[in-house]
Amino acid sequence: SKKRDSVTFEYTLMKGINDQPEHARQLARLMRQFDNAVQSKDAGKVNLIPFNPFPGTRYERSGETEIRAFQKILLDAQVLTMVRRTRGDDIDAACGQLKGQVMDRTRRQAEFRRTLEGQADRDAAA
Repeated sequence: SKKRDSVTFEYTLMKGINDQPEHARQLARLMRQFDNAVQSKDAGKVNLIPFNPFPGTRYERSGETEIRAFQKILLDAQVLTMVRRTRGDDIDAACGQLKGQVMDRTRRQAEFRRTLEGQADRDAAA
């Protein structure tokens, strides 16, 4: 059997930014245009990725209701669509966040150590 080539489009859903029914209909139209351009039905599929909030961001994750409604619009338009479930977001470990926090904590500890060493040197010189 012939291997089927397809392109996966990653779409990050952000609450109130790009998760409304209008956005889903626009994406469905783009996917139809893509299929027509490559002259193949179902040439592309969409992975919906709920935004994973991190400290300092002003964006929020879309609600489950909005995510499912968005997916339903795409599926009804016959766009192959999956919702990616992130793992570790409950402990800020998704998308490299845990690494960032560990690196930040390591950096702060190193700065604290240098401060203490500097104070010890000043105390010894006095």
